[in-house]
Formats: sequence, C-alpha cells, structure tokens
Amino acid sequence: MRHALVLGGARSGKTAFAERLALRAGKHPLYLATAEALDPEMRDRVASHRAGHAGRFSTREEPLLLPRAIIETDRQNDVILVDCITLWITNLLIASEDVSRAVDELCATLVEFRDAKVILVTHEVGLGIVPENAMARTFRDLAGSAHQRLAEVCDDVYFVAAGLPFTLKGEPPMADA
Repeated sequence: MRHALVLGGARSGKTAFAERLALRAGKHPLYLATAEALDPEMRDRVASHRAGHAGRFSTREEPLLLPRAIIETDRQNDVILVDCITLWITNLLIASEDVSRAVDELCATLVEFRDAKVILVTHEVGLGIVPENAMARTFRDLAGSAHQRLAEVCDDVYFVAAGLPFTLKGEPPMADA
C-alpha cells in the first residue's frame, strides 16, 4: 500500500487532488478530518466540506490523536484521506502537546500501517516571508520539519499549485487525478 503526501498553498487545489487520488485508489475511502469548528466561519467551512464529499467518503473527526485514529480505522476503509496535517499541528500546539513526538508517532504509524492507503494533505507554509512573531515562526518551523519527515516515509509526494499536481517523489498521478 503506497502512502502519499500532498502539499500546496491555500486554495491551491491540493484537497481536490487528494480526493481524486483517494477515490481512484479505493472503493471505501475514509475522510479523516483534523479541523475543529470553533467559530461560525469554521463551522460553515466544515459543513460545506462535509456536504462536498457526502456519499463518496465516510467521515471521522480527530483533532489530536491522529496516529491512533489511523490504526483504529475500520477495515472497511481501503483509503484514508487525512485533511490536514497543518491543522493537526495547530491543534497540538494549542493543546500544549509535543509536536515533534506526535510527528514521530505518525511517521512510525505510517511505516507500520499497510491496511489502507493513507493520503496526507498539508499546507506548505515555508514559501513565503519569514513571519514577524515567534509563535508563527515556531509553527512554520514545526510544519516544515513535519513535512520533511512525512515526505521521507511516504511513497509518493505531490506539490499542487494552481490545481496542477507536480510529482516530487514516487509515481506520477494518473491523468484523471
């Protein structure tokens, strides 16, 4: 089972690309969402997202215990689409969790877990200017480190810009993905 990492900027088309990969890769995909709907705007986004993949994906929400959620996935799901790693890192920071340790655990889980294909979606935040405050720089550094570690253990790595996927590692996507 080949795991994939899909990186891209905000509104780059990365999630749509990952959804196409997931639907092509299996018959029973799971959407594993890390977002927490803490305000009205985010609740609207979550509802819209859920409606957009209703009937095509089963859904599970897990803001913090991502490795455990992957392991506990029902064997009926042959693909797990995790959206998104940077929101998961944000949740870990807010909860005062050790992000590096959590990423280590996620990487170890991916190496061992071959029951289903895992597709990880994440925001590439390292292409812009250096953030002006310490917390934003810490987040950028943690995300960059996580991306490097995840790219190492994933079989396929894609970068999406303007809706176009670029293969950084592994197999190019099919033309319809």
